[in-house]
Amino acid sequence: MSHPVTAPVSVGPLRLRNRVVKTATFEGMSPGGRVGDALIDHHATLARHGVALTTVAYGAVAADGRTFADQLLVDEHAVPGLRALADAVHAHGGAVSLQLAHCGGFSKLAASGAPKGPSAAWNAYGLAEGVGRVRPMDEGDLASVVDAFARAARHAADAGFDAVEVHCGHGYLLSQFLSPAINRRRDAWGGSLDRRLRLPLDVVRAVRQAVGPDVAVLAKVNTRDGFAGGLEIDEAVDIAVALVEAGVDGLVPSGGVVFRTPFFLMRGGVPLAGMASVQEHALQRWSMRLFGSFIVRPFPYTSTFFFDDALRIARAVDVPVGLLGGVDSDAAIRRALDAGFGFVVMGRSLLAEPDLLARLAAGPGWTSACTRGNACVVEMDRGGVRCVRSEGRCPAP
Repeated sequence: MSHPVTAPVSVGPLRLRNRVVKTATFEGMSPGGRVGDALIDHHATLARHGVALTTVAYGAVAADGRTFADQLLVDEHAVPGLRALADAVHAHGGAVSLQLAHCGGFSKLAASGAPKGPSAAWNAYGLAEGVGRVRPMDEGDLASVVDAFARAARHAADAGFDAVEVHCGHGYLLSQFLSPAINRRRDAWGGSLDRRLRLPLDVVRAVRQAVGPDVAVLAKVNTRDGFAGGLEIDEAVDIAVALVEAGVDGLVPSGGVVFRTPFFLMRGGVPLAGMASVQEHALQRWSMRLFGSFIVRPFPYTSTFFFDDALRIARAVDVPVGLLGGVDSDAAIRRALDAGFGFVVMGRSLLAEPDLLARLAAGPGWTSACTRGNACVVEMDRGGVRCVRSEGRCPAP
């Protein structure tokens, strides 16, 4: 009997060959902001092993939308590299999505001046670079962001991508506008949820129009921000419904804010020593070593840790919703699909075992080899994300 995960599923216009999706985990393989050979090989390998849809992480829609310089910049110069990547994935029968994002006020790039977000704030991430303040965006900035998302989406479509994923989570710009703790505006772009939704909905509508009917539009959304006063599940459900009404074909519920609760998503170990070692500036390295345990809050790992919240979203919309977060066993996959999730979304499990589908096909009882120590987070800044479990550098937390 075939495994239920091998059944195809449609996400808008996109027909996936099975229900395994590789989530967008920053690869660290875009030197100078461009597609490198390692990035192509990374995603082609996943497709070769049968992954239905692999997601290229953090495609910045504008130069000032990067948190740091070596993030993929999705402009006209990126199209040839993106096309080579899409062709490589398609050669193995897979589909490929490009995550579209803007960092808002979370950046350490000094070239563009102080980063801009929904409201004035401190930007601890950029202190060492002299960009420790966040300026509030004005109407012109907001219009430019919408245009930037639409342009980037068009570039992805021109490069042959099957889908784009609008990043509305993790404390990046669209998530900043959605979060009541971060968006403190008193104008038409802040306050009530309807007003906090304006920018994300404008972006989704513009992206939908830019890619046309043949490219799927997904959105990554927070279920919760993971701290008091932040976004919670009741509003997250309303956000999901609104995004679908605006044109989204599928949803990936997630959670956490990169500059406040980064390990709300990466449950398990917090590799502080490794994280400190890859910081560019001595001040950042020593701050991480001395104060990291007070700043970076750990969250205990449990299997399918977003299940209940994500299921509330899945039951509120009429598009496929993926289960992300701790999908770590045959039993977890079956539980997700039995509950009505359209697909399962994995990061660390696929980094540890790209041939996961073959392991599932070999018989029941598969359990991920990932130890959840999260040393792979450090590897993003050491030449490219990868599992280092076999090297003995990722003990269980």
